Amino acid sequence: MERQVALVTGASSGIGEQTALELLRRGFAVYGAARRADRMSAIVDAGGHAIAMDVTDDASVRAAIDRITAEQGRIDVLVNNAGYGSYGALEDVPIDEARRQFEVNVFGLARITQLVLPGMRARRSGTIVNISSIGGRIYEPLGGWYHATKFAVEGLSDSLRVELEPHGIRVVVVQPGAIRTEWNGISRRSAVERSGATAYAAQARALVRALEAADRSSAASEPHVVAATIARAATARRPRTRYATPFSAKFIVGLRRVLPDRVFDLVIRRVFAPTKAELAAAESRQTEGRSGDGERVAA
Repeated sequence: MERQVALVTGASSGIGEQTALELLRRGFAVYGAARRADRMSAIVDAGGHAIAMDVTDDASVRAAIDRITAEQGRIDVLVNNAGYGSYGALEDVPIDEARRQFEVNVFGLARITQLVLPGMRARRSGTIVNISSIGGRIYEPLGGWYHATKFAVEGLSDSLRVELEPHGIRVVVVQPGAIRTEWNGISRRSAVERSGATAYAAQARALVRALEAADRSSAASEPHVVAATIARAATARRPRTRYATPFSAKFIVGLRRVLPDRVFDLVIRRVFAPTKAELAAAESRQTEGRSGDGERVAA
């Protein structure tokens, strides 16, 4: 029996790296893709292949798909994992950064999918696993652009599922919750960089505190937990349409399903409520800023 061929994007660390390694253990021929191929030595050492690919660069994406097709003849499983979280109040985030987040998290995913579909359709076989997030079902303050991209991935995946089913192609969504990866740190830093000194400063500090607590929580999991779920979805004869993982993610998604919007708003406001100290610090910084502006005007 021929080995199935898998392409995993965002494979230089975290969930992507662990997914590539898990699929290798399950007998797949695996290609890990990321902007820096040198960061995928663990995949190469385990018998996989590393491809330098920027999901926002069409030539780069085409070259990667062409290489895999030339070497293997097909792609059986595509894991669209590349993505990042950029936080900050809508008022503070430059529109170019918002566009970049959509370019990576949505349009990059869609372009890779476009390029693998002709081969899958010709064979009437294939599985596309789109890595969304519980953020595609819930929301947070200062996370508007990130959540918008994940809601988009959810809607795109639902349409694709029914669009591609007649052609023998399966589409699955995986919704990770709190996972200990680089994502959390990048998201925290972006919130502070964008909104840490604005009218939203107290909310930014509260968000950082909540994300840090989630990272330390026993409810958070390591990337290999998500990787096992992805591999299960990729190898199942009839996969579910969605997999929330770990258990804490299933709980949160279930809670969102049953609670009315206003009630869920209360839950979110409580989780991300600034402390008195954070409110006072933010007010102090704003007062200092106004004083400084007055002094500069007077000067």
